[in-house]
Amino acid sequence: MSTGPFSCILFDLDGTLVDTAPDLTGALNHVLALNKLAPVSVDHVRDIVGLGARVTIERGFFHYGRTLTDDALDEALEQFLAHYSANICDTSVLYSGVEESVKGFRDAGLKLGVCTNKTEHLSVSLLEQLGLAHCFDTICGSDTVPNRKPHPDHIHAALARAGGDAAASIMIGDSQADVDSAKAAGLPVIAMSYGYTAVPAHALGADVVLDAFSDIPNVLANWKR
Repeated sequence: MSTGPFSCILFDLDGTLVDTAPDLTGALNHVLALNKLAPVSVDHVRDIVGLGARVTIERGFFHYGRTLTDDALDEALEQFLAHYSANICDTSVLYSGVEESVKGFRDAGLKLGVCTNKTEHLSVSLLEQLGLAHCFDTICGSDTVPNRKPHPDHIHAALARAGGDAAASIMIGDSQADVDSAKAAGLPVIAMSYGYTAVPAHALGADVVLDAFSDIPNVLANWKR
């Protein structure tokens, strides 16, 4: 497999490799129910995730005009994480083409990393249950580093842990945080159009926008600097 000028690929997790929205929705609705609020839809959750569980919860309550105190948000986060940890892979699935492409990249000798605003232990747990964790040289979560996406330090840390060279690396994600962090770190970036963002993928500022994960190998093989 030719991957053009690239020897390392970093991937976002939620909305890029895995459709986690149904299980995230279940966890958020669990917390909302504890606060006597109606459930939100999966489509709504797809628009508000991407910056970590705490922000997702804040946005979930804001949907109902509620702003939580820091203490109340801490309690809601504990409730969310407890529910999500117990149900992290009930309905989450790899997107079409992910397993074949990632294993192909691995077999071709590329360094592979996950750079996600999900916490590291939850990211590892999810990918282990989906049978893909062993393919990655690092799984770098929001709590792995002092500054998470969209800060470029998250990208730099994931590259260092994966053993990648920034000059020969690319980021693949689905959100504004993915694009902004990659650009700030000096990496080209591909945005997947099926992911989790309230902003249309073509408006994120990525170098390339793709509809199918299986298109990535061909795009990388023909990439022009």
